[in-house]
Amino acid sequence: MILTTTNSIEGHKIIDYLGIVTGVAMNEEAIAMGFSMSKYYKKIQESVDKVKETAFQRLQDHAAQLKANAVVGIKVEIELTTSNYPMVSVTGTAVKVAV
Repeated sequence: MILTTTNSIEGHKIIDYLGIVTGVAMNEEAIAMGFSMSKYYKKIQESVDKVKETAFQRLQDHAAQLKANAVVGIKVEIELTTSNYPMVSVTGTAVKVAV
């Protein structure tokens, strides 16, 4: 599946717009603040990376349910809740492109 933040895909023609799709994921393992800020930031980054992959997979699953072969206009939002739980939301438009 083709994923892009742009509204078009170079070399491909969009033949059908199938709807907006979203993938949301949240890590519910609290990240404790220790004595080392560098370790804390590293744990946050690792957690965000893991959650982002899950969110993108869910986005692709939802697009596939609509029989899409691409998602355009992707927007990624990353939040850290007050309890230090990383949450990632990925939204885009599921489309069918000519191959």
